[in-house]
Amino acid sequence: MALRLYDTKTQTLRDFTPLTPGEVGMYVCGPTVQSSPHIGHLRSALVYDILRRWLTYRGLRVTLVRNVTDIDDKVLVNAAEDEHWWALAYRMELEFSDGYRALGILPPTYEPRATANIQQMHELIERLIEAGHAYAASDESGDVYFDVRSWPTYGALTRQDVDKMEDAGDADPRGKHDPRDFALWKGHKPNEPESATWTSPWGPGRPGWHIECSAMARRYLGESFDIHGGGLDLRFPHHENELAQTTAAGDGFARHWVHNGLVSVDGQKMSKSLGNSVYASEMLATASPLVVRYYLGQAHYRSTIDYHDGSLVEAEAALERITGFLERATRRLAGTRFSAATAVTIPPEFAEAMDDDLGVPQALAVLHDTVRAGNAAIDADDLPAAASALGAVTAMTDVLGINPGSPVWNGAADAAHHATLGRVIDALIDQRQSARRERDFATADRIRDLLSSSGITIEDTPSGAHWSIDG
Repeated sequence: MALRLYDTKTQTLRDFTPLTPGEVGMYVCGPTVQSSPHIGHLRSALVYDILRRWLTYRGLRVTLVRNVTDIDDKVLVNAAEDEHWWALAYRMELEFSDGYRALGILPPTYEPRATANIQQMHELIERLIEAGHAYAASDESGDVYFDVRSWPTYGALTRQDVDKMEDAGDADPRGKHDPRDFALWKGHKPNEPESATWTSPWGPGRPGWHIECSAMARRYLGESFDIHGGGLDLRFPHHENELAQTTAAGDGFARHWVHNGLVSVDGQKMSKSLGNSVYASEMLATASPLVVRYYLGQAHYRSTIDYHDGSLVEAEAALERITGFLERATRRLAGTRFSAATAVTIPPEFAEAMDDDLGVPQALAVLHDTVRAGNAAIDADDLPAAASALGAVTAMTDVLGINPGSPVWNGAADAAHHATLGRVIDALIDQRQSARRERDFATADRIRDLLSSSGITIEDTPSGAHWSIDG
């Protein structure tokens, strides 16, 4: 089965065929670094991390570009008297990077900043003016606008009639031909810092929001590329305007548009005005990063996730079942001929789910079915079946980025501590086994009670005693 992805532009499921065989170019709208990241930002980045991992598993070489918008109206507004806008932007960028890293989101191939691509924006604007699709305002403001009426397919992404669209609120409309025309370049204003100003053919100023992504996508991925991704809230006006200005300039731009759903809180849209935003740092303070990754990645990418009390508890319980099986199977197979011969293979049902518009919920169902089957195989002492399940679960969790044994979640110090703890527990279990053989049941029970009070469960099986740490 070929990979199929829902294309927002055509509103259909389409077979995904890379522009260049064996390679994928993907541009994802990254953060506007005006304030701390919330869980919606993490969810969006995670969606494209999972897509990237799956494409890579399918044998494709992925070039992922995720930009940083470090100059914007909101960045300037949020800068305080004692912190320059560029300092705020960099501080917030580091917070985003920390959040991505905590969730095991792979670094993008390129992560360009808007402020480092001003020349590319100028070149694109000049092409649009020459083609008759952009104009400099006649009020000497230094603003440059895209002429939406000049481009017949404006509105193609969101299927809107231009006459029914909202006015573009990104600049004073006095210099516009049409209130829906959007800013490509914003002339410098007296109340804005000189440090937020660049020279241009139209006068000093700074870029509009939409032109940034078009210029950076072209610079790093070329005139045409495979996938453009981002949150559903970016479809209009941001992505609509990107599509219009880039194609009007003569480029092919994105061949496939992918949009992820948003995150709500107790059934309400997450927003600053409602005061219900859940910030990344808050969630990561209440649960392990692996649990947060599982929670934010478990729903279908196009669906809305509703965060509520108990959400992370459910995710933690699901992960404990996976972790428990992996540890149990590894212990049981240790020292057998299956310990080194386990085939790490993705089940076909898992692959079918992932190929069907990145069906993570269905893929997770296959994962948990395999965990149950693996535990049953251990109970029956069916070592070949247990080994097969161990290999499959390892492969599936690796692809989804939720393998509890990955170095991402277990640092060298943690691994050393765990190994030391394991040796101590194994020694106590050996003492308990010796006591039982000698019919010294009082000592055996005392050791068992000691381990139990420390959160260690002992499982006596025909193949010997095995232990696990209670969740």
